[in-house]
Amino acid sequence: QVQLAESGGGLVQAGGSLRLSCIISGRTFSTYDMGWFRQAPGKEREFVAFINWNGGITSYADSVKGRFTISRDNAQNTVYLQMNSLKPGDAAVYSCAARTTGVFDVWGQGTQVTVSS
Repeated sequence: QVQLAESGGGLVQAGGSLRLSCIISGRTFSTYDMGWFRQAPGKEREFVAFINWNGGITSYADSVKGRFTISRDNAQNTVYLQMNSLKPGDAAVYSCAARTTGVFDVWGQGTQVTVSS
């Protein structure tokens, strides 16, 4: 059974940085595409970043492109989201997800990111 656990959220001033981590349990992590998503209060969950199984392909939401970087370490069963130049609009609960079938079907519990202006 695949389980995800995020960490690294917190309170940061606008312009600051945070690095989120998502540790995945399961022997076949290296075969999964992974994604980061976020949900702010009163808003729908939105896509943030994607990385394919070997890290060779990444994609980003336009709102974070150039500021956020997704990466993975398959030896450590971990996917990261480096967030720089944070804005108040980036505040949300960030969740990682694994695509073990054709869709993102395994989700973590999320980690809160708060950005003060």
